[in-house]
Amino acid sequence: MRHRVRGFKLGRKTNHRQAMWRNMAVSLFTHGQITTTVPKAKSVKPFVEKLISAAKQGDLASRRRVLKMIGDRIMIKSEDDPAIQRNKYGEITGGPKVVKVLFDEIAPKFADRTGGYTRIIKLTKHRIGDGSSLCVLQLVGGDDESGPQVSGQYSRRRDKANKRMERAAALRKEGATTAVAEPEAPAEEAAPVEEAEAAPKAEVEATEDEKKD
Repeated sequence: MRHRVRGFKLGRKTNHRQAMWRNMAVSLFTHGQITTTVPKAKSVKPFVEKLISAAKQGDLASRRRVLKMIGDRIMIKSEDDPAIQRNKYGEITGGPKVVKVLFDEIAPKFADRTGGYTRIIKLTKHRIGDGSSLCVLQLVGGDDESGPQVSGQYSRRRDKANKRMERAAALRKEGATTAVAEPEAPAEEAAPVEEAEAAPKAEVEATEDEKKD
């Protein structure tokens, strides 16, 4: 039984779980938001909150504590990032450090907040393979907190409904145009048809009279 056992184990050992938290925290500080499963997002959220709270203090002890928790890593946003320094073999030799960006850029944005620096937005899509529920973990107040990327899987339902409505309107318009273009047949053309139908009836009546005679 798991009496008085706190936190998310996530089926990992302690070292593995802490390494996962470090990687996720660095990715979150680099890109502003990450997509992951709901249990992993809930487990890393307190870890990220503590890092930002320590960075808000800004003293040397807090900086050393953050360095111990996530290390002094280079922030890599993309392979073509001009801020990344590489040698002639393509190996990364320098660039902006995550801890410096956290203390100088990210933490000052939350100076007026006492907590709640991140939010979890659940998505409608699921992970391929095991069907786990996905979510977006993002920093509050960032540039990426609005737009279609937050809702995750883009819904085509409204587009399909609009196309059906446009198609139905086009069909109605074509039907009205056809009705106006085709004039009604004159009444005289129907007379021969009536006479042709009346002739067989007259012949049948004459045949019945001959039989009676």
